[in-house]
Amino acid sequence: VQLVESGGGSVQAGGSLRLSCTAYGFDLDDSDMGWYRQAPGHECEQVATLVNDGTAYYEDPVKGRFTISRDNARNTVYLQMNSLKSEDTALYYCAAEGWTSHSDYYNYWGQGTQVTVS
Repeated sequence: VQLVESGGGSVQAGGSLRLSCTAYGFDLDDSDMGWYRQAPGHECEQVATLVNDGTAYYEDPVKGRFTISRDNARNTVYLQMNSLKSEDTALYYCAAEGWTSHSDYYNYWGQGTQVTVS
């Protein structure tokens, strides 16, 4: 079981990036998905959540700029980030949470992808 993020990089302020998070070994269909970030010297904070019913939630700093979406056929969740600011610089993680068919709780995290905005 693994979550693999990609799409990070360096971009100028005002630019855009799209992060991807692909699941291996399990299906994302029934999972609640989240994107988190941690900047140097700061605690990890939640950025966006996509509940398995399709409802999306965003934290105030990214509302109107970031969009979380899911492609079940690719078993992948995306985070489209527009109008990037220097304060968006952080290591971004995706996480999957849910219950298996055997009623076992799971909470998987990826290794992170770095986003740097200058």
